[in-house]
Amino acid sequence: MMNEDEVNKLIQRWRDSPEDNLKPEDYQQFKDLACLTQVDSEYFLTLLQDEKNQSMVKYMGCVLLTPLMEKVLEKDKSCDQIQAAITHVTTTCRPHEVLENLIVVVEDADPDAISETLVASVPHLQTGLLRLEEGRASSLGTVLSVLHKQLTRLPVPYTEQQEADDEFGVCRCCTALTSFTKPFLEEVRSNGGNHQEMKLELLNFCIRSLREPLLEAELTPQRDSPLWLFASHIMVTLEAINQSITELLFFSTKQRNIQMDKSQLAESKGCLAYLLFVRLLAMECIPTVLSPEFILQCNVEYIHQLLSSKRESHLLKGLALFERCLERVHDNSLAVNLLELKSFYHVKQSLLQVLTDCPMQHLRESGEKVLQLLIHKLEAEAKHKLFRYLLETSKHPGVQCYIVKNIQHQVESSMKLGNATGCFLGAELLPLLGLVLTLANGAETDLLHNKDKIMASLNLLCYLLSRDKALSSNAAVWEDVSRMRDEYTRMLRVCITMSRSYYMAELKALRDDHRLKAREARASTGTCLQISTVKPGNLSKRSPEVQHQVLQSALVTFDLMESLIVRTEESIPNKLLYLCEQ
Repeated sequence: MMNEDEVNKLIQRWRDSPEDNLKPEDYQQFKDLACLTQVDSEYFLTLLQDEKNQSMVKYMGCVLLTPLMEKVLEKDKSCDQIQAAITHVTTTCRPHEVLENLIVVVEDADPDAISETLVASVPHLQTGLLRLEEGRASSLGTVLSVLHKQLTRLPVPYTEQQEADDEFGVCRCCTALTSFTKPFLEEVRSNGGNHQEMKLELLNFCIRSLREPLLEAELTPQRDSPLWLFASHIMVTLEAINQSITELLFFSTKQRNIQMDKSQLAESKGCLAYLLFVRLLAMECIPTVLSPEFILQCNVEYIHQLLSSKRESHLLKGLALFERCLERVHDNSLAVNLLELKSFYHVKQSLLQVLTDCPMQHLRESGEKVLQLLIHKLEAEAKHKLFRYLLETSKHPGVQCYIVKNIQHQVESSMKLGNATGCFLGAELLPLLGLVLTLANGAETDLLHNKDKIMASLNLLCYLLSRDKALSSNAAVWEDVSRMRDEYTRMLRVCITMSRSYYMAELKALRDDHRLKAREARASTGTCLQISTVKPGNLSKRSPEVQHQVLQSALVTFDLMESLIVRTEESIPNKLLYLCEQ
């Protein structure tokens, strides 16, 4: 470490040297002066602030930023003097050099000190930008891009407790970024909104922030969390730069200037739509002339993007947005041509994926609620088409059972006075029945795996045969129904017979095994022959009591199926008699 005399000699030489005469080793020696903060930070600050040294500081001071910022992050005892030294450098040195050096500090941040580095650097970056006389907008864009990139490296808190703890500093970073952008918003406002380049840079920052971190966060207005306040600030920023949210969400003008790929942009817009329509943040900016149907149609692209994700936060926002958009629509009003749109085709697929593949029960339940709401909003023909699509594309017994029950509900509703519609009565019902009255794998169908759909199908068939006059009054239609019923129940009986024989054999083997083990336990001497019984699937992993219960339950299920088959057969003679009388 240099002594005071050596330092004074160097400083005197640098004072007397023009900038062009300074060499790389001069800059390195000047940078080494930062070590004086370990000994006498007051002396170091005095050197920087000495009026006679200002030209030298202006030319060379930026090299001090990295070591001084390191001292700040180490929480040096003389932090106040070091902060004052950084402030003096950022207000004295050439602003573009200040920005270049501070950006390097942020980009090179230690992975364990990202938030601390960002929060410490933001005020000085703001100072450097505000001192720029030219190129401020492009420099602002560069700085925002670097800051946001570092922010995305931090895990986003999801629960209220995680936000309160703010272990990784995301909340502190969002608060710092809010303060950082405020003077530039004021500049745009005071400039009459004509600062197009700066508006574009702020727009890109808003769009990126909607995706990360806001899409990952739980955004609730009931508690003024830092992330909710950051979301509110993003909305204020969009308003300040005169960015129409309606145009951003529903139209494609100017979106070519947004620096993000299509899927990422859809996620950002999905978060924006969620804040608007679910959390009602800045909802007053949406024109009342836009119909609920138009809003739903525009939002399904973003809903699909969110529902295609594997992340819980994305799925929750997508389902909530879908539900809120549907709630605004009148029941039985969505036309069938809506389902033919590419965007609706995709959102049906993604919703179905949530229902069948999502491992989280609460999300599957929410998905089922949204599906039922969608069914309520569709007109009869659209319901009919949706049911056909789901029966044809989904092989999941739970979804198929759900659709079969909905078909029966629509038939019941259509039979009521004033609700008559041909879509779920008579001949129009036959295409749906053809899909309902089928077994996935013929005689080899796993009845227990498909029991919910099979029971629902038999219940629907019994209901139709006993009540639907539109079926019985048309001989041709009735012939088709009888044929489908006969083919379905015949195959079902074969399956039941095979399955019952199999499960009865398994039950007998289980009992024999139990008796054998009981005899072995009573035997006090001698060696007994060991016999093992092979159990199907995962059944052998369960206790004998549970295995017995499962096998008995299966046999009861087969009996219930047979009883429903008999009920469908009992309805046939009455129908035939009715037709003969015609």
